[in-house]
Amino acid sequence: MAEQASHIRNLSDTELVALYKNTGESICVGELFSRYRHLVYGVCMKYLGDEDESQDVQMQVFEKLPADLVRHEISQFKGWLYAVARNECLMYLRRNKSMLEKQKELQKDAQALMENEVSEHPGGITAKEHQLQKMEEGIKQLNENQRICVDLFYLQEKCYKEIADITGYSLNEVKSHIQNGKRNLKIYMSKPNE
Repeated sequence: MAEQASHIRNLSDTELVALYKNTGESICVGELFSRYRHLVYGVCMKYLGDEDESQDVQMQVFEKLPADLVRHEISQFKGWLYAVARNECLMYLRRNKSMLEKQKELQKDAQALMENEVSEHPGGITAKEHQLQKMEEGIKQLNENQRICVDLFYLQEKCYKEIADITGYSLNEVKSHIQNGKRNLKIYMSKPNE
């Protein structure tokens, strides 16, 4: 085993990639990881500027590496890996930006709904608490498809594709359930208190 590891360390990147494609030996990927983990981490830090996020994305790059090595023709591994790491960072930033926008949208909608009423309610419940309770009741009033999709999208911060994977709905069904659920929730919230 030590002899094989020594042999692997002496191979070029191109030879390691070719050997992995032919044999599927994970030791090849391990050697590439050892050689280039600092490069990938550096790329991640350049784009993300956060140590924890950079480590997470670095691991994502290397988790995908075995499948990527088989799928792609790679002539210059180091340059190719740099591009893969950069693309992974950009996708990560896009996903997070989308999540932040969804959170802001929900907060804006919740604030608008909660600002409809400013008086104190009997029993010492503030208007905001009352509106939150009413919103929870409103979510319970949604049909099951809408309730599940609204919960996954706004409260659990899942993207459309993740919701489709979890529920088995198509992407169009997920979008429709979220839009209709949001509309029905607004209608419920705008009804006068009974």
